[in-house]
Amino acid sequence: MPHAPIPGLRSCYARVGRLVYFGRMLDKIRLHASGKLPADYHANIGVGFDGRCCAFLGVNYEDLKTRVLKGGTDEEILAWAHDRGGSRIDDQCNIWNRFMMKVGWRDDRTAILKERLAQFGLTDKPIETFFDLNEFDEGRDPVANRSWELRD
Repeated sequence: MPHAPIPGLRSCYARVGRLVYFGRMLDKIRLHASGKLPADYHANIGVGFDGRCCAFLGVNYEDLKTRVLKGGTDEEILAWAHDRGGSRIDDQCNIWNRFMMKVGWRDDRTAILKERLAQFGLTDKPIETFFDLNEFDEGRDPVANRSWELRD
């Protein structure tokens, strides 16, 4: 059964600066701290995509969490991450975005994606990636919105 939309939790496709997913991770940190992140999201806090994002940025998740909870805009927090882990060039960000948007599509995560589709009752949806799974699960339609098209 799909989740209802979660107020304050943005799309995986939404960008902060040049990066997809980063804003969603910040939302999860804030929602969890305020007790508003659904319990079934807790197991993936700081791991999975969060862990990949922190590794890409060269920062420790717990340090990032501490920084987020001190306050500030998403852009300020991203600048903080770049100060600690080093800034990324446009090509690195482009590769990050395109990689993350395709996790689950013809890769080692495909079998898990198919299991989740069945578990969530979403086998009738045109889902090919984990980003799409999260979108449909939370009541958004990334196919109709063409969410994968990076726009400035």
